[in-house]
Amino acid sequence: MTHDEFDSLVFRLEQVARSQPGSYRFRVFMLALLGNAYISAIMLFLVALMLALAASVLVLKALAVKLILIVGVFLWVVLKALWISIPPPEGTRITEQDAPELFAMIRDLQIKLGAPPFHEVLVTDDFNAGVVQAPRLGVFGWYQNYLLIGLPLMKSLTEEQFKAVLAHEFGHLAKGHGRMSNWIYRLRLRWSRLITVLEESESKGGFLFRPFLNWYAPFFNAYSFPLARANEYEADATSVRLTSPTAAAQALTGVDVIGSYLYERYWPGIHRQANDHPQPAFAPYAGIGKGVATELDAKAAHKWLEHALAQSTTSDDTHPALTERLKALGHSPHLAPPQPGQAADRLLGSALEYITEEFDQHWHENIQPSWEKHYREVQQGRRELAELDAK
Repeated sequence: MTHDEFDSLVFRLEQVARSQPGSYRFRVFMLALLGNAYISAIMLFLVALMLALAASVLVLKALAVKLILIVGVFLWVVLKALWISIPPPEGTRITEQDAPELFAMIRDLQIKLGAPPFHEVLVTDDFNAGVVQAPRLGVFGWYQNYLLIGLPLMKSLTEEQFKAVLAHEFGHLAKGHGRMSNWIYRLRLRWSRLITVLEESESKGGFLFRPFLNWYAPFFNAYSFPLARANEYEADATSVRLTSPTAAAQALTGVDVIGSYLYERYWPGIHRQANDHPQPAFAPYAGIGKGVATELDAKAAHKWLEHALAQSTTSDDTHPALTERLKALGHSPHLAPPQPGQAADRLLGSALEYITEEFDQHWHENIQPSWEKHYREVQQGRRELAELDAK
């Protein structure tokens, strides 16, 4: 399916979803069952074939035994193809003993939403937060739930704003009103991961599923897109219900504006130091909070906010544009970065210091080779320029 075909189908389905919501949801539900039914049918066929061959041993004798072995090996290959191994997400694991206030917030949100518990809570170096469900039995499920929390995000939001972000993420797993939407949301992720893994896999049994999934996965993504988009609005509504419209609006605004500040000013400013310093003698993760509190000037913040508000909602992402999300909340954009010492990273308790030091150390180790190379090139260029000026 081409991008234009995807856009066209999504556009038509959005109209159907608005005019006939019940009919649309039923069609999505049946399409979701089709994917599970296909995999189940393949497995049942192979098992039934083995049983039929086993029952014909007395008649076919050696031929039946030979065919059973062939089908059995093929069944094993197919199971191996479906028993995809998705590596767990990476991050620094923390426990309730490390961060009791953070885990109290997590537990409170879980109870109120009826969300499943998390097997691990990981702190990452991303400016993001999210929930990841990694299947332990491949396509057959039995999910391991991970909560990923970005340290830069925690350093850029207040505790209440951060709680609004977590409430949004938990809303994707919550039971109750959004049960079907959340189920479809997780199915979209599952099929996308499955087709990616099968494409990369060399398992011979994958040929039974690749043709079907190459058609089904993009079609299901397009067909369920309006429901997935609605799920984002439902998750935003959950965020408002468990915090407040102000906190949710501040979180949405802050993620866009502060994210732009980090991407366009903070990190480039640190990397520019390689022009003059032979070693990366900086602690960037330790300095993010101070940078947000002191370097995010009103003029630049206004420019980044205007740019974010000018973006339109497209089919490239199920997340609506900032303007649409704020409109659904009934709130105007509101940037309120935390004051020094008031950021949500305080929730990490005793783990904050060693996690920050760990991320800074990893950054230093990873960037040092390219940093030193860049420094040598800049210095060489300056020497050559000085020689030309002298001539």
